[in-house]
Amino acid sequence: MMTLGKQRTALAAAGLAALLTFTTACGSSGPGAANGVTAWALTGGDEQTFRASFQADKVQGEFYGNDAYKQKIRSAIGADQAPTLVFSWGNGGMLRSWVDAGKIYDLSADVQANPAMTDRYLPSVLKAGQIDGKTYALPNNSIQPVMLFYNKDLFAQVGAQPPRTWDELMALVPKFNAAGIAPLSIGGQSKWPQLMWEEYLVDRIGGPEVFNAIAANKPGAWSDPAVTRAHQMIQQLVDANGFVKGFNSIATDSNADTALLFTGKAAMYLMGSWAFPTVKQADPQFAANKLGYTTFPTVSGGVGDPKDIVGNPANFWSIAAHAGDEQKKAAVQYLKDGLMNNSYVDSLLASGSVPPVNGIQDKLAKAPDPDYLTYVYNLAAGAPNFQMSWDQALSTGQADALLTNLDQLFGKQITPEQFAANMNATIGK
Repeated sequence: MMTLGKQRTALAAAGLAALLTFTTACGSSGPGAANGVTAWALTGGDEQTFRASFQADKVQGEFYGNDAYKQKIRSAIGADQAPTLVFSWGNGGMLRSWVDAGKIYDLSADVQANPAMTDRYLPSVLKAGQIDGKTYALPNNSIQPVMLFYNKDLFAQVGAQPPRTWDELMALVPKFNAAGIAPLSIGGQSKWPQLMWEEYLVDRIGGPEVFNAIAANKPGAWSDPAVTRAHQMIQQLVDANGFVKGFNSIATDSNADTALLFTGKAAMYLMGSWAFPTVKQADPQFAANKLGYTTFPTVSGGVGDPKDIVGNPANFWSIAAHAGDEQKKAAVQYLKDGLMNNSYVDSLLASGSVPPVNGIQDKLAKAPDPDYLTYVYNLAAGAPNFQMSWDQALSTGQADALLTNLDQLFGKQITPEQFAANMNATIGK
């Protein structure tokens, strides 16, 4: 689903030094790894933290764009040519398929011998690296929950408060439309922003068990009443002109949807936490004084916990099963001592990211934008369930079908029932 489209406002000195050691984006590697450990990671996002950490621990790093990485890693995994450290989005379709194929090293014995390797992480994030009770991956960057951003000035203009319930959100739609303000911004052309609405509504209505059945390929799982009701509510929101006009032609990659919020064209915006640095860079005063954020509304009659969140718990490191014994030993040592140590955590905080690490409240309070960072941290720390983005949790084929059908649902080209039938046909494929 969502790549780390964060705009960075600061580079740590170590990160700048690392720029002299590693080349970027094109996939070129730096000097040979002294410990034999290699790694591929994504450009952008928390890249500078990775670079500084690789340099400090003598890991040979290569950096790629999101799509280029996915293509390269799939081929490399299949040919047993993957790097020592394998970058993923957690225990979704991609990582699970690698584990099932025996391509990923089981870290369970290592974390049992070194409890600090896992004890440092927030439980809601840590479990995204676990499959069938075993640990295969550890978080390597920031928490990325999805939240409802809003424009405080526009809410004051219509005399409203941010919605706590779905009924309150629906009641705001005609108020903003009457004032000539789009109630909600969304980048429909990019498709994946629509997924966040589905994920939250299904969880609020039916709880995590609904998607767990889908991810487990249970026959007919997409016909669950919670999914159907969620899709009916989405289409009701579309019918009420809840989204900005022409939303299906707005692209997220250009930040056009984000701009509608801070330029006063749209009142609300459902997006991942990485939207904050983008807004801050574009309009620091708006970010500091006029940008509000809250959790997704509750749904009347829903059984989902209102503290549940969706998004990207983090990205993760695994170790390739084909790596040699010495490489595995060095990689485990890196995961134990290099990953999320003090300098690593400080680097993430300096760039506006929130590490998924226990006990960093004092660091958060001293970081730039402490209120926002603390809010994001508390969302994840208090979440009974942190649902990974569905297009990362499902197989590639299912994820592609999901985004296509969801786009058609938002466009009123198919009904909720047709959506269910189409997606049920992908189960097990």
